Formats: sequence, structure tokens, C-alpha cells
Amino acid sequence: MTIDLPPPGAPAWFFHRVGGQRRLGVALPSGELLDVGRDDELVLLAEGSLRRDHLLALAEDGEPLAGPPQLDVPVRRPSKILCLGKNYAAHAAELGSAVPEEPFAFAKFQDTLVPYGAPVVIPHWLDTRVDHEIELALVLGFEDRDGIGRKDLDPATALEVVAGYTVFNDITARKLQAQDLDKRRPWLRAKSLDTFGPIGPWVVAADALDAGDLRIQLAVNGQTRQDARTSQMVVGIADALVFLSRHFTLRPGDIVAMGTPAGIGPLEDGDSMRGEIEKIGVLCNTVRKATRR
Repeated sequence: MTIDLPPPGAPAWFFHRVGGQRRLGVALPSGELLDVGRDDELVLLAEGSLRRDHLLALAEDGEPLAGPPQLDVPVRRPSKILCLGKNYAAHAAELGSAVPEEPFAFAKFQDTLVPYGAPVVIPHWLDTRVDHEIELALVLGFEDRDGIGRKDLDPATALEVVAGYTVFNDITARKLQAQDLDKRRPWLRAKSLDTFGPIGPWVVAADALDAGDLRIQLAVNGQTRQDARTSQMVVGIADALVFLSRHFTLRPGDIVAMGTPAGIGPLEDGDSMRGEIEKIGVLCNTVRKATRR
């Protein structure tokens, strides 16, 4: 499989598999991919590592990859996947609603996460609409040797808890979501079906990139459906982190998805999705309808 390499400019990290073993890799600003061996991202993120200088230091002893990597998710055991809802005004409008008066968030489960190239699997019993939602995602990382996490962040320093930026696709069972909302039920199942969270593959070091105004887009079968800029987010990254940390303890390895722009649309069996965020990279996944066992 041909891999979309990370854009040149800032160092990034990724995970790949060699002989069934999960291994850490570094993508240099030149685009060269290196294997650096260590494989526990949560330990590294809790050390405050995987920033620009640390990635460049790891790369000094790295080994060039012999061929295209078998990419894996950048974080496999996050304590939380938190997602902002209706964080682009045009997206709120296409859903027939106004921008919320204050931010709101929902959660997805770990089992939603799948890497670049893996299929999004629609359950055999689900015969109603399933949508794509391309999003900028934050991977949190900060020194947390005592394991207490962070609460009540200061707006001036909130960005310090972000280790890197990556691409996320918040797949949503749209009709199922509407049915649960009509019955005043939470929409957890509509968001958390297995494989409904493609992510990665590259996590660009946060201290090497300003993610406040990047082009974000998604195409299905080569036709662009979503195309916007992160500067159009209603709630910016720092303010989102302040809001979330008021309600939840943030921990290294947590994933925060910043909401999707307008242009969401239905997916069908056999579709191919290509999500891209400027200076961060490309996330490609297919869609497969499961057959009854």
C-alpha cells in the first residue's frame, strides 16, 4: 500500500508494526522515516517527551525504514477521547441548530480507534446513514510523574499540555444519533461503534507548529466534501482545554478532537476516504459493511 508521507517542515512521531511488534517512529522535517524502537507512548507522554527537541534527539540513533511502514494508531490506550460538538458555525447550521452558548463535549471509546489504511466497519445490522467528520485532534502530553493529571488549566498556559497534533475522523451513525436524541437518550452508541475513530498517522510536535489556521479537508472517492480552516473553529484550542479541564482530569495520552467543519455526508460500503490537515498529514481509510456471522 502506498503511504502518504508527512508534509515537510516539523518533526512528527508515529507508530508502526514490525513482525507483530509495535514500534515508535520519527518523521524528520525532510520527510525521512526512522525507527527509534521505544514502544510505550503513554510513558513517553507522561515524561513530557515527544516534543520537537526530543524527537530530533531520538532520530540521531534511529534506523531508516526499509520500505513503507505498517502504520498503527498513535495512542492505543488513551484514558479519554473527548470530542467537541458543533465547533464550526457552518456545521451547526447544516444540522439545523445554532452554535452552543458554551462548549460541549462527548466521549468515544478506545475501540473506535483504527489506523491509516484500516477499514471503518459498518455493523451488519445498521442500515441507516453513517457520516464522516474530519477533525483536528490534540494528543495530550506533559510531565506527570505522580499520575495526578491536570485540572483547571490557566488560559495563558493551557497549550503546554498538548504534545502534538494529528488527524481524526469522527465517524457517526447519524440516523442512530437522531433516534436517540428524539428519545432523550445519550448519543454514545452512535459515536462509539467499533472502528468509528480513524486517527493519525503522524503526530506533529506541538511546539513546532501553530495549529490555529490550517486548511482541513476530506474527500470521498476523490470528491471533496469538507474544506475549511481551523481558524473557523468557534472555540479555539486553549479555550477548549480550559473548559474540558474544568470538568475532567486531563491525562497524558488523552485525545481531544476539536470538532468538524461543514460538509458531512453519508458513507457507503466500498467508499474511500482521504482526510488531510495542512502541515499535519493525510489519513486514508476505506468503508466496509460487515456481513452477518
